[in-house]
Amino acid sequence: MQHNIKKIGVMTSGGDAPGMNAAIRAVARACSYYNVKCVGYYRGYQGMIEADSVELTARSVKNIVSKGGTILKSARSMEFKTKEGRKKAYDNLVEEGVDAMVLIGGDGTFTGGMIFSKEYDIPVIGVPGTIDNDISGTKFTIGYDTALNTVVEAIDKIRDTASSHNRLFFVEVMGRDAGFIALNAGVGAGAEEILIPEEDLGLDRLLESLQRSRRSGKSSSIVVVSEGDKIGKNVFELAEYVTENLPDYEARVSVLGHMQRGGKPSCFDRVLASRLGVKAVELILDGQSNVMVGVSDNKLIVTNIEKAVKGKHTINKELLRISDILSV
Repeated sequence: MQHNIKKIGVMTSGGDAPGMNAAIRAVARACSYYNVKCVGYYRGYQGMIEADSVELTARSVKNIVSKGGTILKSARSMEFKTKEGRKKAYDNLVEEGVDAMVLIGGDGTFTGGMIFSKEYDIPVIGVPGTIDNDISGTKFTIGYDTALNTVVEAIDKIRDTASSHNRLFFVEVMGRDAGFIALNAGVGAGAEEILIPEEDLGLDRLLESLQRSRRSGKSSSIVVVSEGDKIGKNVFELAEYVTENLPDYEARVSVLGHMQRGGKPSCFDRVLASRLGVKAVELILDGQSNVMVGVSDNKLIVTNIEKAVKGKHTINKELLRISDILSV
């Protein structure tokens, strides 16, 4: 490993995700293990621009592995999108003696880091942290597993009410333009129908499915809707449309919203974040830059950060087929 790296910076950016704190802890303690100083920047790139930082030691990150959110806070910085903003950030890194950065976040975070690294030749390593699981180059992102479990638990409770009142519930989940949460949580919670951006099933197909469920003797149903679904209506319009066309159903809507980002990270996310955080530091010390560390087949892999941003993490269509079979 190289020894010309004296100090590594770490930040979290974009939407918070359970397990980010475990990743921060892993970066700080890996730095301590390899006798490298570590500094954390508050509020992502905005903290770099404003020199809003804190020294992170092995002891200062104690007891955060189980905490949701991020102790370094998170924000989106419009100023960093300008050359002037990035110049301020770089000058502050130089002033503080930071030789490389670990960026914990999603594609927006990585895009900013990629541009920054090219402009100023500073090593950056990406650690994928987003509940959406929509980053190419890794099977799982930090926070995704916890969000899945949160959604499944919520749907289980909603189903109790749906069954008690013979109702149809539309449950909207996060995911932006990716249906990973909706598809996996829908299968795990036994949803009758799952609507995701990757598959435009159409309104007619939805009505047919719900009619089939009613004929088969189901008195209540759950439809999981990804917020980025392309069916052409938002979840409230969708419920209204179904009620108008299937008057036997009494439809209700539940938007789970930001509760999916919160809570203590699952064991899976804590372990994943720990592995990725340590590897990020080791990649820097090995002289690598502009790459993202991910996981595939339970092994750590390294992907060019531009490929991770521009690539597509494809949905498991086999799960859609399984969902159809199980919804009879």
